[in-house]
Amino acid sequence: MKNQPIGFLDSGVGGLSVVKEVMKKLPNENIIFVGDSARNPYGNRTKEEVIQYSKELSHFLLKKNIKMLVIACNTATAAALDVLKEELDIPVVGVIEPGSKSAIKKTKNNEIGVIATVRTVESAEHRNQISHLNPSAKVHTLAVPKFVEIVENNDLTSNYAKSVIERELKELKQTAIDTLILGCTHYPLLADLIQDYLGEDVSLVDPAIATTQLIKDYLMTYDLLNPSKEKSTDSVFYTTAKTEKFEQIARNWIPIGQFRVENISVEELQK
Repeated sequence: MKNQPIGFLDSGVGGLSVVKEVMKKLPNENIIFVGDSARNPYGNRTKEEVIQYSKELSHFLLKKNIKMLVIACNTATAAALDVLKEELDIPVVGVIEPGSKSAIKKTKNNEIGVIATVRTVESAEHRNQISHLNPSAKVHTLAVPKFVEIVENNDLTSNYAKSVIERELKELKQTAIDTLILGCTHYPLLADLIQDYLGEDVSLVDPAIATTQLIKDYLMTYDLLNPSKEKSTDSVFYTTAKTEKFEQIARNWIPIGQFRVENISVEELQK
């Protein structure tokens, strides 16, 4: 079982920000990723829809004999983490708790911002996690669903992307936050533009870093770390959309490791 892959599910390409970090820190682990770009964005879906889609993706990954499931999507984590933990007999982790803990450690003035999808903001999961761990923290949440669209279109450096970021984050810039959680795994792909606009006084929290440490801790606890000393060359990324655009983003975002990209249709997921 130690040689079996780690499974990752996401609403699109954003979860690759977590995959990239895992490939860097756990290079000998095999990875199977599935991104549901055809039904993206999840942030505008109902909770019931997100749970159903997450179940479909996780069951697809289970057929690939994964040893652990990572919900590499904040919206899916908020909606489906508890459901999947209950249903599956393998370790399941999400990205909200690790990101919240990192923000609490990083903030100096207890003013923490969270940008996320509409569904994630409405769930209040980040606010609840942070308030539970640090009751004195003030949490500023903001839904910025347009950021997902920019990333899915691989429009990461254009003037249009910059203008959207400036317009959407104007409200947040007027607060006293010194720490900002990138509360959607798509958003780290826009981290440079976000940092440029907010300035160096605001520290960005990429939940992928803390999530990777959590993954490693789980694998060690359950004695599931891959014992191989060689870097993995057997990772597969599935997308429910066209493979060309997905692979272009993946190749730009993950220069390390080897992987192949394949298509999986929504119809096949629903069987």
